[in-house]
Amino acid sequence: MKYTTLPNTDIKVSKICLGTMTWGNQNTEAEGHEQMDYALEQGVNFFDVAELYPVPANAETYGETEKIIGTWFKKTGNRDKVVLATKIAGAGDYTAHIRKDGFSKRAIKEAIEGSLQRLQTDYIDLYQLHWPERGVNCFGVRDYPYKVSAKEAENHLEILETLNDYVKQGIIKHIGLSNETPWGTMKYLQTSEQHNLPRPVTIQNSYSLIHRAYEYGMSEVSLREDIGLLAYSPLAFGILSGKYLGGKKPEGARVTLFPNFSRYSSAESAKAVGKYQEVAKKHGLTLAELSLAYVNQLPFVTSNIIGATKMDQLKENINSINIDLSEDILNEIEAVHSLIPNPAP
Repeated sequence: MKYTTLPNTDIKVSKICLGTMTWGNQNTEAEGHEQMDYALEQGVNFFDVAELYPVPANAETYGETEKIIGTWFKKTGNRDKVVLATKIAGAGDYTAHIRKDGFSKRAIKEAIEGSLQRLQTDYIDLYQLHWPERGVNCFGVRDYPYKVSAKEAENHLEILETLNDYVKQGIIKHIGLSNETPWGTMKYLQTSEQHNLPRPVTIQNSYSLIHRAYEYGMSEVSLREDIGLLAYSPLAFGILSGKYLGGKKPEGARVTLFPNFSRYSSAESAKAVGKYQEVAKKHGLTLAELSLAYVNQLPFVTSNIIGATKMDQLKENINSINIDLSEDILNEIEAVHSLIPNPAP
């Protein structure tokens, strides 16, 4: 395994982060435990979860993924071996079953206390705001939704002051953002600096070979402001494994089970995936290996969040850390990207 540190901290994290959002829905508790056992054995010390997981989110399964991690901590005693990240759910219809007051002081208190209880721990290494309250272009929205985003932006100062109370108590070690924009990220950084409050150290946004919109502005923010990307959906819901090519619908696969998760399934995406698969085959790699290895080597990526429902997928994903892409391969990837840039929003 390769390691880095969360920016501006001394916390060492694996370049591969174990994503967990299928546990409690597509995966059982036992399967989640098996994945954590294996990941830790392979040197993966960074786990990411969220209070609303598993996905798709609903009232019946709310918090189940955190509970699975909590029972594993209790069974194994491995809490001190893991850098644990979780998130407070943002506001919106999708999370109305959780709460409706976004990132208010009351909401943050409820969310943190609930996560601690489910996770069976007394501290969280990285606490993230899952998505902005103000409405931005994320989760498959390609362009800025200005017609519905005119409401007042979050009270960044109040949010950071509230989180600071938990940082001072040692309940939260560091904070991070997720699904944020350059403006939102800079606003948090500015507010942090002006008021001597906790500084976000990471941002968790989507990034893959077919969705490189992070490079439109956020990559420069990452590099110049030292806020690392935790890349999620690096395989684009499994689209970049190649298993859906040719209109295939593998039994039990995520997009087969939940066809409304079509963010990465456009015709243009399929064309790009086919071309990336040709590059992978030419160089003796699987498409998943190529896709993950590309993300692993990016200078603004702190950790690459992989997720799997089957153990063979998990093993392949973790092993991607051992693959180094040559300049020839990188050039061929860029050629495909130039031909079909960012086909998935």
